[in-house]
Amino acid sequence: MPTSRERLEKIAEQIQKGVVPPPCTVRALLSWFGAERRGYNIVWRIRRNLEHAGLRTSPDFEYAYIDGYVSFISAGQKSTVGDPTYRIGALESANRKPVSVKPDHPLSKATTVMLSQEFSQVPVMTNGRDVKGVVSWESIGSRLSLGSSCNFVRECMDPPQIIGIDASLFSAIEIIAQHQYVLVRDSDSKVGGIVTATDLTQQFRQLAEPFLLVGEIENHVRLLLHGKFTVKQLRDAKNPSDEDRNIEGISDLNFGEYARLLENEAHWNKLNLAIDQSA
Repeated sequence: MPTSRERLEKIAEQIQKGVVPPPCTVRALLSWFGAERRGYNIVWRIRRNLEHAGLRTSPDFEYAYIDGYVSFISAGQKSTVGDPTYRIGALESANRKPVSVKPDHPLSKATTVMLSQEFSQVPVMTNGRDVKGVVSWESIGSRLSLGSSCNFVRECMDPPQIIGIDASLFSAIEIIAQHQYVLVRDSDSKVGGIVTATDLTQQFRQLAEPFLLVGEIENHVRLLLHGKFTVKQLRDAKNPSDEDRNIEGISDLNFGEYARLLENEAHWNKLNLAIDQSA
């Protein structure tokens, strides 16, 4: 089994000979380095190895969809995605081909799809690229409330909301907030996925939850330490290199300083915890 560095060196040799190496998924690239997720350390390690081999990926492996394909190119070549913008294409739903109906389908087909799949809308398409509109519970309800005929899908659809797969995730927020969805065109101009308000909610939970949990943990630590130490003891725990910061209470310390404060066994014992200090 070749090492990750050997794989990349072989790819570099292929490019030097004018041979286009086969693309691979981001997940496969991570597996070469024994990883499953794009944490800071593994991203740094892969970048160092790519740099050593004179390579880069297009799009950038750090921001592409994890099951999407990236191509290996010379480090001197321009990459299609060279900035750290969080793009809509990184979402799984943006890369999952949506279920669709045709304009001449009876409306009952669209409603059956939405009911069975628990969808709020479904795109109306004649082929992978040609989007005629979107039919939704809202579009159906608005027509019926005005007494319009709703026998066929074409009679109950609204104009589609579409963006490219390289669009910023944040540029899609306003569209999704207003229309509850956005269709995503891939690099071949095909509709490669649909991102809904539910998908956006789940994604922001994944992005925000770690920071919220860290904040909650810090609040618990402060509550545990509050009132148990003098101002002098707190000041003694401050990072010595941070001379200008004034310490008046436990909330003025950071996590590293909490640890420095509790390294003192006498300080630790003030907490009255049945937990081993060194562990």
